[in-house]
Amino acid sequence: MKKWIFIGIGAIVVIIAIIVIVGLSNLGPIIKQAVNTYGPEITKTQLSVDDVGISIFSAEAKIKKFFLGNPEGFKTPSAMKVGSVFVNVDEKSLKNATIVIDRIEVKSPEITYEKKGKTDNFNTILNNVKGSADSGKSSKKESDEQSAGKKLIIRNFVVKNGKVNLATSIYGLGDKELSVPLPDIHLKDIGQEKKGASPAEAFQEIFAALYGKITSPAVTDALNQQLQAMGANLDTLGKEAAKQIEGVTQKAKEVTGSSEKVQEGVKDVGKKVKGILGKD
Repeated sequence: MKKWIFIGIGAIVVIIAIIVIVGLSNLGPIIKQAVNTYGPEITKTQLSVDDVGISIFSAEAKIKKFFLGNPEGFKTPSAMKVGSVFVNVDEKSLKNATIVIDRIEVKSPEITYEKKGKTDNFNTILNNVKGSADSGKSSKKESDEQSAGKKLIIRNFVVKNGKVNLATSIYGLGDKELSVPLPDIHLKDIGQEKKGASPAEAFQEIFAALYGKITSPAVTDALNQQLQAMGANLDTLGKEAAKQIEGVTQKAKEVTGSSEKVQEGVKDVGKKVKGILGKD
């Protein structure tokens, strides 16, 4: 049985950019170095790859042990793990102004979704990527290379058999992990309309599609069904219980004007909050 390996969706675009620069010869070590160096600059998270296998005859790359961490302020250690990812290149297009990627296939991604206030880990990563693309920091090194001005067309981008996990322990709901299927993704002809997209443009389209599936009703409704049994829902996750207690305590002061009754009210609120969180 193959071991689980790790990957961040953002690495795919880094791979494409390096393919644009050097073609297929000695591509594995170059991809590894590029991802480890420039990947964290793009996502503003921990991002590293252990190995990249290249098949020159089939123009296919397979990434191994790639890790995409969460942004600062989130508690779960990773945003995504994946079984395997393949990138199949039309090698005849490598010398052209527009590089054609026949297929990118991500199999069995395991996503950890974490809510924090009104945002979440994937929305934060997506905003980080957009900021990097807008400022030009992530492409500064590429612009000095012969690939400057190169564009991409991705014929097929596929994500299948994925799942979304929600670690309830970080919300005080007990040591349990909720899991629901991730709807499959199949994007076609990325960059075709513009006769080629930049790596940053391709990445944004891919990551936006992924985020759309993670936050789709198919996922959020299924998670909420499981959370309801625990007295919670996605909209309330990550909110501070102290704010709830503070608001109810203030109201108790206004109604009773008695410090003794306020203390009793606080205790009662504490019990209610525990009840909401599924605790005795």
